[in-house]
Amino acid sequence: MVVLGGIGLVLIIVLIAVLYLLQTRYKTLRQQRQFLAQLCPQLEQQKSDRRPLNIPIVPQEFAPLYHSLNEMLAALPAGMGKDKLTGLNNRVGLKRALASLMPITQGTLVLIDIYRFRYVNDLFGFVFGDILLKQFADRLTSLSLKPKLIARLNGDEFFLYYEQSLSQEQLLHLRGRLQVPFKIKDTPVSVRLQIGCVQLAKHHADVSNMLRRLDLALKKARTTRIAIASYSENDDIRQLRELKIIDSLPSSLQRNHLYMVYQPKLDVQTGVCTQVEALIRWEHEELGLISPGEFIPLAECAGMIDLVSHWALEQVLQQQVKWRAAGMYVCVALNLSTRDLDSDTLPQDIAARLEHYKLPPECLMIEITESTLMADLNKAVDTLAQIRQLGIKLAIDDFGTGHSSLAYLKHLPANEVKIDKAFLADLEPNQPSEYILEASINIAKKLGYEVTVEGVETQDILSLLIKMGVDRIQGLCFAKPMRAVELEMHWNRFGPKQAVLRANGSHS
Repeated sequence: MVVLGGIGLVLIIVLIAVLYLLQTRYKTLRQQRQFLAQLCPQLEQQKSDRRPLNIPIVPQEFAPLYHSLNEMLAALPAGMGKDKLTGLNNRVGLKRALASLMPITQGTLVLIDIYRFRYVNDLFGFVFGDILLKQFADRLTSLSLKPKLIARLNGDEFFLYYEQSLSQEQLLHLRGRLQVPFKIKDTPVSVRLQIGCVQLAKHHADVSNMLRRLDLALKKARTTRIAIASYSENDDIRQLRELKIIDSLPSSLQRNHLYMVYQPKLDVQTGVCTQVEALIRWEHEELGLISPGEFIPLAECAGMIDLVSHWALEQVLQQQVKWRAAGMYVCVALNLSTRDLDSDTLPQDIAARLEHYKLPPECLMIEITESTLMADLNKAVDTLAQIRQLGIKLAIDDFGTGHSSLAYLKHLPANEVKIDKAFLADLEPNQPSEYILEASINIAKKLGYEVTVEGVETQDILSLLIKMGVDRIQGLCFAKPMRAVELEMHWNRFGPKQAVLRANGSHS
C-alpha cells in the first residue's frame, strides 16, 4: 500500500508539472500570436506612413527581431517617398499610398507631361526650370477640384488621382487651368501639357498595371499629338505588338529577316543615276511587313539601334564590294539614327569597316534627319565633321521639317540637303508653296550645298523642280525602291552608260 501510495504521489506531481508546462507554453503562444497580430499591420502601414514600430509587450524570443526592424526603419531616409524639389510624393511614395487605398475601382488617374520641358532648361538654365516645377506643383495642390493623391514621377511628369470619374470637359478645364502662363523672375513662361488618363470604373487593376496603363495613355497623347488621351484595351494590344517587335529584333537580324532595298536618285543634269538610298525592310514571320517608321523608334528606345545600324552598314558595304567587282559604281546613302550620333567612336567605326572591305569613302553617303541634328547641334556637328574628313559625303534628310530649318544650315558640315516630300503636297505654279520651295532651294544652293528633292511622283513636278535648279530627285517618278538583284537587272536603264555589269553572279 505504501508503495502504491508513493507511485500515485509521483504521478500527481508529474501531471501537475505537465499541466504547468502546457499552461506556460499556451501563454507563450498567445503572447506570440498577439505580437504577430500587432506587428503585421504596423509593417503594412510602413508602405504609406514611415514610423517606428510600437508594440507594448514583446516576447523574449522576438525581441532581437523587433529591435532589428526598428533600427532598420530608423536608418532609412526620412524623405524616401518624397520628391526633394517639390515635396510631393515621388514614385515610391505614390506606390505606397496607392497600395494603402487598394482595391481602387472608381475614379480617374491622370498623368501630366510638360511638353518639351527640357527646352526651358536649355534656354533659361536649371534653376529657372526648378522654379517652374515648384510653381507647377503648387498649382496642382491648390486646384479647386482637389485630387486625392498628387505625385511627381519623373522630371516633368505629374500624377493625380481623383476619387470621382472626370469627364472630358473636366479634363480640358483642368488642362486649361494648369496652362495659365507662369511668371518666373519677371519672365512670363507658357507651357503646353499633354495628358494621359485611365478611367478606373472600366480599367481598374493592381497598382503596377494601373500605372502601366497610365503610361500607355500618355504615350498615346505624345505620339498622336493630342491634348488628352484615354487608355483603351487596344493600347495593351499595341504594347504587346511592340514588345514582340523588340524581342524578335536581334534574332531577326541574325536570320536575315530584315533586308535592304535601294531607291535610285536621278541626276537631273545628266539624266542618270549616280546615287541610291539604302532602305531597311523587315518581313516578320508573324507580324508581316513592319515599317521602319515603327521598328526604328522602338529599337532606339530599347537600346538596340546600334545593332540595326551596324547590320545595315555591313549590308551596304558587302553589297558595294559585289557591285564594284561587277563594274557597277554607285554611291549608296545610308540613314543613321539619333543614337548613332551619340557614339564617340562612330567616325572611327565607319573608317574601320571601309578599310576592312577595301572600299573608298566616296562609295558611301551618310544621311541624318534634321530633327536629329537639332537635338544636340554641337555634338552632331563635331561627329559629322569627323565623318566628312574621312571623305564620306553627308546629307541632311527631311530638310525643312525640323526645329530650325534654314537658320542652322550654315553650321552643318554637309554636302547635300534633301527637301522633304511634304513641300510637294500642294505644289502649284505661281502659288506660295512654289515660292517657299524655290526660296529654300536657292538658299541651300547659294551656301554651296547640292539639293535633292524626295517624294517626286509626277512629270509635272519633276519639270518644275528642274526649272528651280535642283541637282537630284528621288521618287516613284524615276524609280521605286528595289532589291539589289532587281537594281542590277535594270542598271543599264538607270546608271551611266559605261557602267555595265560584268558578272551575272553579283546578286545579293
